[in-house]
Amino acid sequence: QAELGKPQRNRYTLPGFDFSYGLYIHGTDGGVPEAIGHWNTVKPRSDFVQKLPRDFITMNRGAVKAGYTTARDFNSYYKAMDIRCKDDKYSHFKRCLPKVPADFTYGIKTRPSTPFFDLLQHKYKDLWMEQQRALTAALRGEKKKKIKASETRTTLLRKHPRPAKEESFWHLPHLEKVGPHLSTFPNPDARKKAFSA
Repeated sequence: QAELGKPQRNRYTLPGFDFSYGLYIHGTDGGVPEAIGHWNTVKPRSDFVQKLPRDFITMNRGAVKAGYTTARDFNSYYKAMDIRCKDDKYSHFKRCLPKVPADFTYGIKTRPSTPFFDLLQHKYKDLWMEQQRALTAALRGEKKKKIKASETRTTLLRKHPRPAKEESFWHLPHLEKVGPHLSTFPNPDARKKAFSA
């Protein structure tokens, strides 16, 4: 137990003054001779190696050939014969490249050189002008070939509209033949003259 009223004493003995604390790294602490004399290669860890998926088609085929029929028999066969899918890195196509002729060139073909003689003679302008002339001639021919459309009822009504109907006010049928009860005109001629105006 610690003494009462006094700090606890250190029970560990420290190393001498020539001791260096820390880890000793073999690759870098040996200097140039150790760096030249040793190859520090990293060993692949088994944890990071990717397991390929199981090839169930091959395993099922083998189980059927062996005469297994139940699910328990299939599971025992899977444990005994653990067949994995083949990796694409070691495929036949990648190992054995297709045979290519000796004079075969990979890549895109070069574009043909620009015909400067045609540029100097304005050949492209002449070709464009000929195309435009042919296009205008074809359009004119199409306009001439167009047949005059036959007239319909709508076009006839536009040319010759029907006469407007005169509006006649609606009267009750039993009041149509009743004459006026009051006449404010002095004579029938004055009444006709007023209505004609």
